[in-house]
Parts: sequence; C-alpha cells; structure tokens
Amino acid sequence: MTAVEVNFDGLVGPTHSYAGLSWGNVASQQHQHRVANPKAAALQGLEKMRQLSELGLVQGVLPPHERPHVPSLRALGFAGTDEQVLAGAAARAPRLLAAVSSASSMWTANAATVSASADTADTRVHFTPANLNAKFHRAIEYPSTTRALRAIFADPAHFSVHDALPACPHFGDEGAANHTRLCAAYDQPGVELYVYGCSALDDSAPRPHKYPARQTLEASEAVARRHGLMSERCVFAQQNPAVIDQGVFHNDVIAVGNRNVLLYHEEAFLDAGRVVQEINSKLAGTSLIALCIRSADLAVEEAVSTYLFNSQLVSLDDDRMALIVPQECRTSARASAVLDALLEDAGNPITQVIAMDLKQSMRNGGGPACLRLRVALTEAELKAVGRCIVTPTLLDSLESWVERHYRESLIMADLSDPALLQESRFALDELTALLKLGSIYDFQR
Repeated sequence: MTAVEVNFDGLVGPTHSYAGLSWGNVASQQHQHRVANPKAAALQGLEKMRQLSELGLVQGVLPPHERPHVPSLRALGFAGTDEQVLAGAAARAPRLLAAVSSASSMWTANAATVSASADTADTRVHFTPANLNAKFHRAIEYPSTTRALRAIFADPAHFSVHDALPACPHFGDEGAANHTRLCAAYDQPGVELYVYGCSALDDSAPRPHKYPARQTLEASEAVARRHGLMSERCVFAQQNPAVIDQGVFHNDVIAVGNRNVLLYHEEAFLDAGRVVQEINSKLAGTSLIALCIRSADLAVEEAVSTYLFNSQLVSLDDDRMALIVPQECRTSARASAVLDALLEDAGNPITQVIAMDLKQSMRNGGGPACLRLRVALTEAELKAVGRCIVTPTLLDSLESWVERHYRESLIMADLSDPALLQESRFALDELTALLKLGSIYDFQR
C-alpha cells in the first residue's frame, strides 16, 4: 500500500474583505477596514495550488461558503426580502453584516480535524468539522463545511465525516490548525499531536490573559475518541499561554510538522521537552527530527509578523522536503537567516524553501498553512474522492471563473450591495457545477 498527502486548499470567496473580526489575530486587527482585492486574493491562492501541483504534489480544492449568509441574519431577527435583510443589517448592525459576509472559510486548516486510515480503529479516514465557536463569523461555517466534506468524501467504505462537536466553550474546536500528524510514511501508523490552549475543567492550569485560548483539551480528546484513535497514537500538548497573548491564536502560527519532522519555536509549548520526548517514544518505524528555533534567532513577535511557522512543510520524495513560506519571510532579515540555516543543516531533509505572494490572505492573518487542509490518502481512497482534485485544466477553469465573477476591490460599505449578493450566488452556483458538488449551499436547497 502507498499513500500521499493531499493539500485541499480553500478557494477565496467573492466577499474577501478586511473587517478585523478576529480578536487575537494581530494581522486581522492591524488591517481592519482597508481596501481588499477579492480577485487578487483568489488568484494568489490558485497560483499557490498550481505551484504545488507542479512540484509533483497532489492538490485539492475546497469551495468557499455562501456569503453574505442571509439565513444567519434572518435567524437573528432581520426580515423581508434578501435586499431588505441586507439593508436592515447595514443600518442597525453593520458589524454583524461584516461577520456574515466574511470569507474566512478560505482558511481550511480550520475546516476540520483529519485522521488517516492508518491511525483509526476502523481503517477509514475520519473528519470532524470544527465548530469554531470562539468567533461568530467562523461559528456559522461548520454546517456548510460538513456538507462540502460529505460531498467530496462521500464513500462510506473509506470515509467518515462526523458532525461538529457541541458548539459551546467547553468543546471549543479550531480544527487542523491545532493538529499535526507525524509518521514514518503516510500509509504507516502515525502520532497525532493535538495542541490545546486551555482545559475547560482545570482552572488551575495556566491560561492566557490578553487573548482567548480557542482550543480546549476536552475538544481535542473528544475528536481523538470519535476517530477511534488509541492512546499510543495521540499526544496532547498545551500551547504556551504567553505566546497566545502575543498573537499565536493557533498552533500552526508557531509550529509545523510533516512525516518525521517537527519545526517549532522554543516557546510554542508549555513543556516542549516533554512533548518532543513523547512524540519520539510513540513514533513507529523512525525517529523524530525536532527542529527548534530559538527566541534569540527569531522572536515570537517576528514569527507572528512573518508567519514563518505558518508554512507548508511538504515531501518532494522519500528523502527531501520543501518549506512553502510567505514572501514576508524573505523580506525579514532574521526570518530569512533562520530559513538559510535550515537549508544549510544536513541533519534535516528540508532542501528547498519556496516563497509565495499571499499578501491578500496574510493581511487577514492567514499564511500558506492556513489555506490548506491536509488529508493523507491511500491509492484506493484517492480514487474514491473523484472530485475537487486539481488538474491543470481545472486550475485554468477556476482562474477563468474568478476573472469573470470577482470584483477588483471591496470595502465594508459594499457588503450591503444587493448586487454583490447576487454576483456571489451566481458565481457559487456555477462553481458547484464545475466541481461536481451538487447543491451544497443554502440558496440552492
């Protein structure tokens, strides 16, 4: 049996904007109310997919969500025609209109937590869509995410797409942004690293003071149980509260792993030594290569501003890996020096660093790792997917679709424009036909 890791990137939606909705995400706050360029954002994302495909990686795509999400506004008391609902929200609750218009589903690292079939008791790939209940604009995502995942991973012989965990603070779940799978090979049993910000039940444990801890230990444990993971397949690690207060709202802002390599900042975890030791003790068939970046070489603040750790670490073959980084990492002297040191170190398999222009996403606080959901698939499982796997022809079609339907610029006042709602729905209706997804959006049902 052989397996590959497929990166399912989120396609940026037509309402991409800078509303500054994510408290705790420094970039989101800093760029609030700036002019956004939805067309450029979507094309930048598609170019990333194309470059990874050209590296020989298997690449997938996940559709954006329906935005503005009028059903959410109706559920909150706005009535009348769709146009009247938008006008009412714009006049009486503009912040709410911004929330239901957010294109945050583009960051599919938060779409779900995924366990490979090599790890699970029933040998199926398991998905738990994240409830994202820490932020309203993201908490409305999981119903659409669940429908999309069930349309793509539809074969019950190979896949199990669960419901999201209960949407309450006790089970705050942010998906794969706080989850890393480490293994000797993608088709071999691995170790699933679950990183949480706090325990909902243990008030004595350290907590951040400035920004919220979005992932709970209880949520991580529940996901592992429902995926049928044995204890020897799991490591639970608490994120350092001090780095959460510096803008590290998810673990993928401070650590990234692939196969048997874990690249992390020394301040990432409360007890990094214990975490590394436990992973290594549970990792079968190989030894962990733990690459620790010291604060003296790169401060947490600069790690957040450059998103060096919010990179994709991908396997080019059995012996070589590439690190896909934002361009900002090469414009920072200290971050660039860290990358050069990694390339010069013969003790790790990272042989290539590729910088990409993702400025539209970065200004809202999402780098390369935020834009993708990692799914390890065997040959039979990949064949069972059958849709949303990228080819050069599909990428050409998606680029043409973006050029036809997306606006060049968008400001917050545009969100109440009824024409934007109709443009978005028309575009998404065409997209579901292009991706062969069926009727996954509320306006189609």
